[in-house]
Amino acid sequence: MATGSSLLVTLLAAVVVASAGGGVAVDTVADSCNAIRDFVEVGFCEAALRSSPGAATADRHGHLLIAADLAAARGHSARDAAAAALARGRGEGGDDPGARDGLEACGILYGSSVPALRLMRGYAASRSWEAARSLLWLSGQAGMGCAAALDEPAAAAARMDRANEDFSLLTTMATALLNSVTSS
Repeated sequence: MATGSSLLVTLLAAVVVASAGGGVAVDTVADSCNAIRDFVEVGFCEAALRSSPGAATADRHGHLLIAADLAAARGHSARDAAAAALARGRGEGGDDPGARDGLEACGILYGSSVPALRLMRGYAASRSWEAARSLLWLSGQAGMGCAAALDEPAAAAARMDRANEDFSLLTTMATALLNSVTSS
């Protein structure tokens, strides 16, 4: 009888520990990034998400919202960088019409992509998946479009390369997370 009751006590203790969350902690950031590894490098994804407070305790839906916020912030700073480069070029007597036109195009592209990302994020936050998906095409165009607009003027392109690449990666990450959330 003593052996049976000690087995029962051990089983009850195991159930209590398991129900209290005493199991192995899940790295939700790694889980989300692994789910989209075919689209975004896992290291980039993890670094981007971990840069945001609360990512460690968020689920995949929360990571989608974080990725959209990060992309919108990067897009906003890229738009500002394009405007500053354009103003600098004009102030320095910049006479390269290709660079000027390319930087203006970047400003326009980021000026439309950032609000689209914010709207997409809002729809995703309220789990209005179809509405969020409808904005994906528009929200991700700025990075590639800006790079294409600046393809010829090398100096202008060099100023925007990092911003365009980061924005493209972050919007791809948000898109992949949205697809991941809505397909599960």
